[in-house]
Amino acid sequence: MSTKVKNNQANPDVGAINDVIFLPDRDAKVAELAYYKAESRGFEPGHELEDWLAAEGECSL
Repeated sequence: MSTKVKNNQANPDVGAINDVIFLPDRDAKVAELAYYKAESRGFEPGHELEDWLAAEGECSL
């Protein structure tokens, strides 16, 4: 029985898989940055989304 093997060189997106950011790592970094933002305000409630969005803007992996 023979098995066909696909040639991945015909698909240019296969090489791009190495450029993907692993999202759980990114989310953990964003969460840590957001935590420190909240900590600097004394954990005053009501700014959670603001902290998260600001941390996302600063996060670069």
